[in-house]
Formats: sequence, structure tokens, C-alpha cells
Amino acid sequence: MAIQTYGGPEGLAVVDLPAPTPAAGQVLIATEAVGVGGVDTVIRSGALAAYGFKEGHIPGGEVAGTVTAVGDGVDASWIGRRVWGFTGTGGGYVEQAVAPVEEILPLPSSLSAVDAVTLGSSGVVAHFGLRHAHFAPGETVLVRGAAGSIGIMAVQLAARGGAAAVAVTTSSAERGERLRRLGATHVLDRSGEGGEEAPAGYDVIIDVVAGEDMPSFFDRLNPNGRMVAVGAVAGQPPADFGTKIMAAFQKSMSFATFSAAAVTQADRRAVRSEQFAAASRGEIETVVHELLPLDGAVLAHQKMDAGEVFGRIVLTP
Repeated sequence: MAIQTYGGPEGLAVVDLPAPTPAAGQVLIATEAVGVGGVDTVIRSGALAAYGFKEGHIPGGEVAGTVTAVGDGVDASWIGRRVWGFTGTGGGYVEQAVAPVEEILPLPSSLSAVDAVTLGSSGVVAHFGLRHAHFAPGETVLVRGAAGSIGIMAVQLAARGGAAAVAVTTSSAERGERLRRLGATHVLDRSGEGGEEAPAGYDVIIDVVAGEDMPSFFDRLNPNGRMVAVGAVAGQPPADFGTKIMAAFQKSMSFATFSAAAVTQADRRAVRSEQFAAASRGEIETVVHELLPLDGAVLAHQKMDAGEVFGRIVLTP
């Protein structure tokens, strides 16, 4: 599946490409599962065209399946092994994907390919996003945009990490109840309102959404509170969003962005391996919204754009 025309989901189309050959340092993976991420929809919209994404781009950053071939310099023992793989900023919506050997990870025998792509990237972002916020046990946490795969993992990790309260913003009571089962203690609407006896303020806010409403959430930080944007599914915040922090100078609040690209490969690999093992033991729950065939990517993006997805949509070639 490639982006033939930037804009709506209908710009995605099936394309017939020759089977790739892994270059030096790469492996070829017969994909069994492909994760559909929020960044895929942002790229497809054309919002990141200025960053070098061109029409014809194949979306998808993570896949899972079986290694079928290796390039020069790669140990041939990888062939036949089930792995999770990171393909970068694209190249995943395919039947056969290439990935650098340093960006693949063997899967526990009890972890499915579908679970792997549901957890692989989102779990790492949630883990290091909380670390970037200097989250500590006993603190109050708000996860803004908690129904997506990153938000769901942030809820679980904050709860497991000893948060005094884990509040979430979401769009419906039904989603709120599902998030409570995953560790949320308070359910708020998208504006951050509601939630009986919800904390008056938060020590940490993990924001997956960004967008025009992001500055209003600065008001919900406690003194010395930290807000970390780990995504921008609603687009960029207003250009003057920093004035909110400056207006509350004496509260010593802070704002930061977080990208997993800023974490060393070794650290990402170690955390991902731990999370895969925890998921295989049932200690972390992976939430799959729906399985669709590879040519169902248009429908997947339509559902993402409509805000219908709880967890992750996975394509199964």
C-alpha cells in the first residue's frame, strides 16, 4: 500500500512492487502483522511533506513476521526466526519488508505477531515518555488521548509504577470503563473536565494529542509539574502556546517533547525486550481494535481519522 495522493485515506492504493532484496546489514521479513500508527495518518495527510515525504511513500514503521533472507554481514541464523522489526518512517505496509538487523528483536514463543506490533513502538514511547517527565511513585498523572496504543500503555505503566492517581481523557463512558480496567482511576472528557473527585492538578501530563487545545492543559499542572508531548495526532499547538507557562512563571512548570529517536538503540531494545516478556506473561495487556487485511489500510485510516479506534488496528498481509 502506498500514498498515491496526499490528503484523505482514499489517497492510499494497492501497488505491485518487486520483492525487495535486503542490503548489507538488513533482513527481509515475511510480514504477518503490520501496526497502523497515528504518525502514518499524519504522513498520509501531507502535513509532513516539508520533511521529505513524497507521494508514492509506503507508510508503516513496525512489522512482525519471519525472517526469510539476510543481507551481507548479517548472521544467517536469523533466517526462520520470528521477529519484530522497525522499518523506520515507512515501508511497513507490505507483504515483505526490509529492516536493519539492529532494529529487529526476536519474539517470545508465546507472543503473537499481532501483539508484538501493538506493543513494540507504543510501549517504548510510553516508558521513556514517563521517564522524560521524571515520573515518580506517588505522583498524579494525566494521560491526554488515552484511547490510542501509546495512551493505553502510558496508563498501564503509570499504574504499575505506583502513581497516586491516573486520570485519562477520552471520548466516551464506554472507553472510560475500559481504561479503568487497565489502571485509570479517573475518567475525564476531552476537555479534561468531569471525573468525580479527580485531582485538582497533576504532577505529570503525558499528551498524545497536542493541537489547538494543548495550552489549556498547562493550567492543570501542579507547581513543579511536567507536561510531555509524545504525539501530535491533532496537529501542532498554537504558535504562542508557551505564553501559558510563562504566565505561571512562579509555579515552575515545564514542557517538553519526546521522541523515541532520542533514545539510544540499546536502551530501546532493552525496554522493548522487557515489555515483550511482560506481555507474554500477561503482565501488560495489548489492546487490538481490529484486524484488517493489508488492502484494508484505507478503512483503517478512515477509522483512525474518525477517532473510532481504541488500541491499535493491525494489518495482516
